[in-house]
Amino acid sequence: MELGVIGLGRMGRIVVDRSLAAGHDVVAFDLSAEATAAAAEAGAEPADSVADLCDRLDGSDGGDGAGPDVEDGGGPDESDGKRIWLMVPAGDAVDATLADLEPHLGEEDVVVDGGNSHFEASVRRAEATDAAYLDCGTSGGPASAEEGFSLMVGGPEWAYEAMVPVLDAVATGPDGHDRMGESGSGHYVKMVHNGVEYALMQAYGEGFELLAEGRYDLEMESIARTWNNGAVIRSWLLELCEEAFREEGNDLGDVADHVAGGSTGTWTVEEALEQEVPVPLIYGALAERFDSRNEGRFSRRLANRLRYGFGRHEVARHSEGEKE
Repeated sequence: MELGVIGLGRMGRIVVDRSLAAGHDVVAFDLSAEATAAAAEAGAEPADSVADLCDRLDGSDGGDGAGPDVEDGGGPDESDGKRIWLMVPAGDAVDATLADLEPHLGEEDVVVDGGNSHFEASVRRAEATDAAYLDCGTSGGPASAEEGFSLMVGGPEWAYEAMVPVLDAVATGPDGHDRMGESGSGHYVKMVHNGVEYALMQAYGEGFELLAEGRYDLEMESIARTWNNGAVIRSWLLELCEEAFREEGNDLGDVADHVAGGSTGTWTVEEALEQEVPVPLIYGALAERFDSRNEGRFSRRLANRLRYGFGRHEVARHSEGEKE
C-alpha cells in the first residue's frame, strides 16, 4: 500500500517505520522540517505541506480492484483513493489538519485519526469529513515500537478493511487490531482502556507503598520480578515497576509525587456518570492523580515513573534539597 502520514512525533515515526518495514510506501509530513527529514532518511518520501503530501499520493494501494461496491451498500473500491494516517495532538491540531486536507479528499479516501481524541469529537469529524474517517485508539506507547501497537478502530467497515494491510504492520499483527463498531467507537474503547490503566497503576502503587512502608525491609525490584513470573497479577505494567525500581532505586530516588495527565480518565468518569455505571476504582485513581499535585505519596511517585515506562512521558522530579 501507499500511506500518507501526517505528524512525525514519537508515535507517528513508529507508524512510518513499521509501515516501511512491512514493505509499504510512505509519504511523510510534519510541521517540523527536521522531523520530516528524519523520516526521509528512514526511507519515507518527504512532503513539504499537507497539499504536497496529497499530491504525492497516487490514490492507489496496488490492490486488485476487488473492494466493496458503493451500489451494493459498501464503500468505494478499496484499491482507489488516498490512505492518510494522522498522528497529531488531539484537539485543535486534528481539526486544523482536516481543514488543510479537505480540498484534496473525496469519498474514496480514508483518513485515520490515531491520537487520543474524544469519541464525540470523532463522531463530529466523521460526519463533517468527505473521506471515510476512522477513529483509531492506539495503545502501547513508544515502548511498543518493536512489537507493535494495540489498535481499536471505529468507522465504516469498508474503510477498515481497506486499511488492514497497514493496520497489520502498525499493530502487533492481525490480532493486534479490530473494528470496534461505528464512528466514535474506537476512541470510546480507548477512553475506557485508559480509565482501566489508571486503576491498575493505582493498585500497583498502593501495594508497593504498603510494602515500602510496612514491617519488613524489602527489595521492591525483587518483589516485582517474582510477582511477574507466574503470579496472578503479572503484567507489562508490573514489568515496568521492576524497571522503575531497578533504574531509580528501592525508594524511587528523586521521582516526584506528581502524576501528570488526566484528560482521558476524566472523560471515562464523565461517561460513567452519564450512563449511571459505577466506576469507583477508576474514579478513585483519577482523584489520586489530581491530588498528587498537592501532596506526596509513594504510590503516586511510582505512577509518575510508570508513565515514563510505557509512554516515555517526562518524569517529574524533586529539585535538589526538596526531598526529605
